[in-house]
Parts: sequence; C-alpha cells; structure tokens
Amino acid sequence: MSLNSKDLASHASTPDFVAELTPYRSLGRMGFLWLMAFVSFTCLLSGLMFLVMGAWPVFLFMALDILIVYAAFKFSYRSARAKERVTVRRDELKIEKFHPSGRVVQHVFNPFWTRFEVNRHKEYGILSMRLTSRGRELDIGSFLNPDDRESFAFAFGAALNRVKV
Repeated sequence: MSLNSKDLASHASTPDFVAELTPYRSLGRMGFLWLMAFVSFTCLLSGLMFLVMGAWPVFLFMALDILIVYAAFKFSYRSARAKERVTVRRDELKIEKFHPSGRVVQHVFNPFWTRFEVNRHKEYGILSMRLTSRGRELDIGSFLNPDDRESFAFAFGAALNRVKV
C-alpha cells in the first residue's frame, strides 16, 4: 500500500491523543441551592433571635455571612470554567489553556523535543506535571485531583511516547 502526499498530510494532522482537563466540583447546581437555603435559614433564624433580644448588629453580621458564603461559591464556580485542552499529533503538541474570563492561551511544542516530567510523592501521588522543551516549561493539569492526575499522566505519557516512535 502506498501513501501519496495528501494521505500523509491528513494522517499527520489527525490527533493521536486529545484530552480536555476540567476542574472537579462536587457540589452541583441543586446542591448549591439547597446549601444556600440551609445557610440562609439558619443565619436568618439565629439573627432574628438576636434581633428580638436587642442585639441588632448581630443580625447584620448574620446577613453578611450569607453574602460571604454566596460569594465564595460563586468565585469557586467561576474558577471551574477554566480548562485545558491537550492535543498530541505526530507533528505538534498543543496545549490550549482556557481562563475563566474566556481568554485562551495556546502553547505549541514539537513532540520530539518535549519531555513530560511528573513530580511524584510516595504518599500523595502526583504533585505536579510539567512539559519542558528547549528552555520552555509549562505546568499542566494543576487543578486536577490526584486520581485524575494519575490517569492523565499515564495516558498522556503513553501517547507522547507513541508519536515519538
């Protein structure tokens, strides 16, 4: 079987590995609504008790607690919009970092010159993952949990080694 230049170009541009890394959030939308309802109810009930006793500033602080919990979760959900897309082809290794603001930063490496370094701890597993190539360094998957880091490192390392052969 012979391949012409058109077949070679299409074969080279087909991704050998694609992964989209997203941060894990254990509390979904309904869980957030239930949590906010519980926090609001308990804070307002406690605040009303203090208000009846004449300690009205405590009621204001309880209302402030509700706002602080709400803001903290909103910031957490906003940061969850960050993601990374990793694409490995025979001719390029591309990392696209999507920031919560919507900004996208692309990093392109030559897979033959790129090393995948994993910083592993005996008890905690993978602490960090990094790509290095010709003096450039790029951390990837920093927001992943330990199990996801392990599975990604295994699959990505295998894919990178495959394209180098």
